[in-house]
Amino acid sequence: MQKLIAGIHHFQANLFSSQRELFERLAHEQFPDALFITCSDSRINPNLITNTNPGDLFILRNAGNIIPAHGAANGGEGATIEFAVVGLGIRDIVVCGHSNCGAMKGLLSPEILKEMPAVEAWLSHAEATRRVVQLKYPNLDVDARLNVTVQENVLIQLENLRTHPAVAAAVSSATLKLHGWVYKIETGQIFAYDPSTGQFAPITDHAPPPLPASARSAALRAM
Repeated sequence: MQKLIAGIHHFQANLFSSQRELFERLAHEQFPDALFITCSDSRINPNLITNTNPGDLFILRNAGNIIPAHGAANGGEGATIEFAVVGLGIRDIVVCGHSNCGAMKGLLSPEILKEMPAVEAWLSHAEATRRVVQLKYPNLDVDARLNVTVQENVLIQLENLRTHPAVAAAVSSATLKLHGWVYKIETGQIFAYDPSTGQFAPITDHAPPPLPASARSAALRAM
């Protein structure tokens, strides 16, 4: 806790004072560029990896960057998504998974969740991911299997995202674009799903196109 308190003092004395005008403006309004949906994992810092400032990203985080299909859960995910699209006029949504994801490990090995029933219930919203991996990749080793599970889960959650009425309407009217990313913690790379190739590829100066409104391509390659 002392580390957090020291950080607050540093923020107030150094960072806030140097960006006072920005924070004064943000106190009255926000116009974020994107809704960034990612995992609660402490190793993921959306603003750090995208080099963005406060106010640039509207962020939704939970274990496994999971988006329950519309009507499937009573959590805050649906409300957050609806507010981002309708209330804030968000034009881009990114679903970002990450390497070595503990939630995906639990999805593949539910026996490790026996003391965490709430986590196990939450991961039921990724059941389609587990089944896809089981059917498509039965012979992968442990590391490769986890890697491809992270990728497949991003694509499955994007499909769930499309079931939300606000998202479906905005995508249909071409006012909203969806993007699937995977952050590789150990290298700092971010891989984006390219629907034209059915693969995740490193983001370069020329980003892959957004996902179409239809379901993802059947092809997928492990990073």
